[in-house]
Order: sequence, then C-alpha cells, then structure tokens
Amino acid sequence: QVQLVESGGGSVQAGGSLRLSCVVSGYTDNKYYMGWFRQAPGKEREGVAALGRDNTTWYVDSVKGRFTISKDNAKNTLYLQMNALKPEDTAMYYCAAQRDYLLWSLEAWRYKHWGQGTQVTVSS
Repeated sequence: QVQLVESGGGSVQAGGSLRLSCVVSGYTDNKYYMGWFRQAPGKEREGVAALGRDNTTWYVDSVKGRFTISKDNAKNTLYLQMNALKPEDTAMYYCAAQRDYLLWSLEAWRYKHWGQGTQVTVSS
C-alpha cells in the first residue's frame, strides 16, 4: 500500500518561497513516476510538476522557472521548491504517485496514489 504525506504549506506574501515535502512509503520498487498537483476552489485539479521514472522533470508553463521538483531517495521524500510565488498559486497542493507503462504524466486522472494535501496561500 503506497502512502504519501505532504507537509510544508502555509501563508506567504507574493514573491516569497515555500518548500513542500511529500514522504512516500510502501513502494515495491522504483518504477513509479510522481507529481505535484494543485486545486483551487471551484477549479479542476491541475498538474504542476512531474518527476519521471527516468528522473526527467516536467512543469506546467505557469510555474516554469519558479518551481522545482526533486526527490531524495534516501529519505523517500518528494519536494516542490516554490519561488517567486504569486497570488494565483494559491491552492491545495497534492503529491501523487503512479506505476504503469508511462514515464511521467501531468494528468491527474492517471494517478492512483494521492496524499491528503497541504494548503498554500499567497497574499498580494
């Protein structure tokens, strides 16, 4: 049973930074790809960043150059470093993991395993 637990959310002013963490347990192997998603009230869940099974990284255009996804295998932890935050980044952020034939994905429907979410609020 794969379990993911996020932390690191909070409230910051525009231009500030936050680092989200996602501790992962229950892996059977390293053949998972992982992602960070966010969902604002009244909006669909959006893929923000993905870490492929080949360790490639992918980002939605709105966060390119500001967000960085990474993983510490020794700590079984996925990170999302968020810099230059904007009010439009305000959302609940979720990490997710999936094991299938794909190398990576930013499509929420493809992911089976999800964390509980951590709130990020950016004020102007």
